[in-house]
Amino acid sequence: MQKTGVTELSLHGGKAPRWLFNRMVKLADVITAIIVEEYGPKEVIQRLSDPYFFQALSCVLGFDWHSSGTTTVTCSALKLALKRQEHRIAVAGGKGLTSRKVLTEIPQIGEFFDISDQKIDSLKYASRMSAKVDNTAIQAGYQLYHHCIFITDSGEWSVVQQGMNPEFRKARRYHWLSGTFKTFVEEPHTAIVGETIHKKVLDMTSKQSEECRKISTDLVKDNPQHLKSILSEKPLNQETLLKWLPQPETPPPQHLNLLKTVNWNALMKAYQAQPKNYEELIFLRGIGSSTVKALAMISGLIYGKPPSWKDPIKYSFTFGGKDGVPYPVNQKSMDEATNFLKKVVEETKIETKEKTQALKRLIKYNPFTE
Repeated sequence: MQKTGVTELSLHGGKAPRWLFNRMVKLADVITAIIVEEYGPKEVIQRLSDPYFFQALSCVLGFDWHSSGTTTVTCSALKLALKRQEHRIAVAGGKGLTSRKVLTEIPQIGEFFDISDQKIDSLKYASRMSAKVDNTAIQAGYQLYHHCIFITDSGEWSVVQQGMNPEFRKARRYHWLSGTFKTFVEEPHTAIVGETIHKKVLDMTSKQSEECRKISTDLVKDNPQHLKSILSEKPLNQETLLKWLPQPETPPPQHLNLLKTVNWNALMKAYQAQPKNYEELIFLRGIGSSTVKALAMISGLIYGKPPSWKDPIKYSFTFGGKDGVPYPVNQKSMDEATNFLKKVVEETKIETKEKTQALKRLIKYNPFTE
């Protein structure tokens, strides 16, 4: 019988039952304690940035392996489990309104671990910038509703956040890890996990979008009135732009009016700020998805430097399989995650029954394990 690796993140409502959630917190506590004791806190956040480990961990803790709640409930359990100082890791943020408390919680964590003010500011920036990138620089229709940042006592961090696409009723998870990228706007993720690979997605973080990022920044640093005059000289209704747009279920309008698409008030404020680079540009308040897309399209239309429209998803458990269609599951990573957690669970000081159940869930997660 052929084996394939499948993980679908379908949108499920409701809450994890209290009896299950309490056990998840207990197990998360002992698992992370052992990892910190054996390998240090950095190993924990590094593992959480690996989508295979994160998925395996959620299965060990006992949550539905195929649900969007895999992300939200697992992070919530970890947040409660990592409250003791000996873990040397803490979590800020969460789902929905809780995610908005992250900038208040980060200084509290900084005080808890005696982290310098400079590092606290950089952690705030990492939290805001990772969210801004996944909401604005990558446009696949997934609006973030969950954001967690995991912080070690030395100020290293990992972000796990998730967006929702109401049209497809699917979720997409984004993984980040500090120290693994040069800039927030050029392929910074350790992984992007989802079920659906879309045909056309605006990806301003792609290396292929480098020239488009530069032109977008130059357009903003010039007076917006100049850009307005350039667009006024062009035909306002650009039918050819439609080929760059994702094709929704509802037929799009026949024309796209760039003059109305650009947020001119936001561009004027950005012009006054004079951003040095694209990262500074999209970090500015008011620079949202529509303005980012409009600048990208102008870059392609007028200056011949279009952005990347390839979906940047790096892992799609649904489509990857042992048969290699359209590409193989990373069996090595899955095995490593499974074996690592198996060893950790075996070393935990929990009841034999709970330990056995956790190991069974872990083996079930990895279809390549005999």
